[in-house]
Amino acid sequence: MSKTMRRNAYELMSDEELERAIATLERQVDDIRAERLSLDMARGKPSPAQTALSRPMLDLVNSTASLSDGDAIVDNYGTPEGLPSARALAAEILGVKAENVVVSGSSSLNLMHDLVAHAFTNGVAGAEPFYRQGDVIWLCPSPGYDRHFKITEDLGIKNVVVPMREDGPDMDLVQRLVEDDPKVKGIWCVPKYANPTGVTYSDEVVRRFAALRPAACDFRIYWDNAYAVHCFGEKDDVLLNVFDALAEADADNLVYEFGSTAKMTFPSSGIAFVAAGDEDIKRVRAAFAVERVSSEKFSQLAHPRFLKNLAGVKAHMAKHAKIVGPRFALVEQKLTDGLAQLGVAHWSHPHGGYFVSFEGQEGSAKRTVALMAELGVKLTSAGATYPYGKDPADSNIRIAPTYPSLDDLRKALDVFVVAVKLVSAQLARESRA
Repeated sequence: MSKTMRRNAYELMSDEELERAIATLERQVDDIRAERLSLDMARGKPSPAQTALSRPMLDLVNSTASLSDGDAIVDNYGTPEGLPSARALAAEILGVKAENVVVSGSSSLNLMHDLVAHAFTNGVAGAEPFYRQGDVIWLCPSPGYDRHFKITEDLGIKNVVVPMREDGPDMDLVQRLVEDDPKVKGIWCVPKYANPTGVTYSDEVVRRFAALRPAACDFRIYWDNAYAVHCFGEKDDVLLNVFDALAEADADNLVYEFGSTAKMTFPSSGIAFVAAGDEDIKRVRAAFAVERVSSEKFSQLAHPRFLKNLAGVKAHMAKHAKIVGPRFALVEQKLTDGLAQLGVAHWSHPHGGYFVSFEGQEGSAKRTVALMAELGVKLTSAGATYPYGKDPADSNIRIAPTYPSLDDLRKALDVFVVAVKLVSAQLARESRA
């Protein structure tokens, strides 16, 4: 995301010009308020048109369908590591071996929580449980995914911000913290089309992750590859396979990689999976076996029968792209037309994923989000993209354009542009006081 801004047009105005601009914007806000809108851009959810793409899958597991999968039985206990066909599909999506994958449940976030909680209560790789170790630190590339940060925060782990760059996290800082401080036990990563910046980690960044030599033997990288196949642009970003990078670095048992079909088929009714090195995946399976006799297997059976393989996944996601792409194009058009010449903001231009990361003036995000709420448009809370909800500059807003219809999105973006303009103009006036 380019951070170059033009000079702030409101700061360049005379006092009289600025007051006239504010009065005009306030009248526009009053007109919008009178419309009593009710629009939602708060979360990155697939639209109804997207989930409809997967409805044929519902016909594949029915009362006459075969309920076996290789040697696995679907309609009884067993196979806690996941059905063979589901593991094979997940392995193709992640680019790993099926024996290094566990498929369980519908939520990759749930798997992440389980592994962090297990580390907290039981430890990692034979090390003492986190709760016995005193202070524990987790690195949080920011702006980042609020639900990641909440997992570690909820367990009393200290979240530490690592700035996001245009090619991934600040790896000089990551390396120094991970290799010098044994209290650092993990880092959250969304390596492709990152939430919310849309950044895909460069090959150099991935290789630097693989080359880390942590001070703590129980440090792990939580590699949430949620958007591995979620391109909506003409050219898909290419992410270096982190396990290939680990092999190059002669390293292993450093990464847990997560994925799911939540935004491919049905959110909350997809399949979720985790991959890890040989020893780590054995420990993952052992940990999960304590709480799972078997996971829900009908969804596991349906997904490979519907998607078939990676080629089928990509063909299915191309249908998603036809729905999602125009929404992101509309965001780009509206923000460019409304704000680009004012020098009050910049934003990301992703090729995939589910979000646009918007950077306004320092001190503007909370005011803008609050004004949007007054005007009937719900956004993700200001600060949510930083640990503890504390954006140090109060400038980042996550835009989630996928769920609203195009007409609703167009209206919401028009409101957003007016809100950003008014808050920016008011800040310019306040700076003169």
